[in-house]
Amino acid sequence: MLSILKEKILSKQQLKSQLAIWRFQNKKIVFTNGCFDIIHAGHIDYLSKAGDLGDILLIGLNTDDSVRRLKGSNRPVNDENARALILSAMLFVDAVVLFDEDTPHELIKFVQPDILVKGSDYKPEDIVGADIVLAKGGEIKTIDFLEGYSTSGIIERIRK
Repeated sequence: MLSILKEKILSKQQLKSQLAIWRFQNKKIVFTNGCFDIIHAGHIDYLSKAGDLGDILLIGLNTDDSVRRLKGSNRPVNDENARALILSAMLFVDAVVLFDEDTPHELIKFVQPDILVKGSDYKPEDIVGADIVLAKGGEIKTIDFLEGYSTSGIIERIRK
């Protein structure tokens, strides 16, 4: 079973091949990204709703170095391999790919998803990669967060 989960964690080269297969099969590709450091009910709610928007849910996952640059030297709590494995274990996640940049812009340009999803704390016009997706006739969707759940909030409660 573990080998099946690890097969969902793709290198960029593996992703290139898989994208060709999905496109040939006329699958609607949904892309979202994040750090997904400590998985909680809010992540499950968000990702399952994102998965409902198309045929394939692809997650761009920030590497450890990327998370440190964005969140500080004490993050991530879980390393990139653990975070990727946890995400790959979710039945509604089709693939996970790591990216090291501060934003997923280059990865979105590479993937060319049909639907780009972020949390509703973002305005559609401020979502990184929205220009790429809209230029190819794709859609930008936002999903409301489940109230009371955030990784930062969990870390803060633990520290008290």
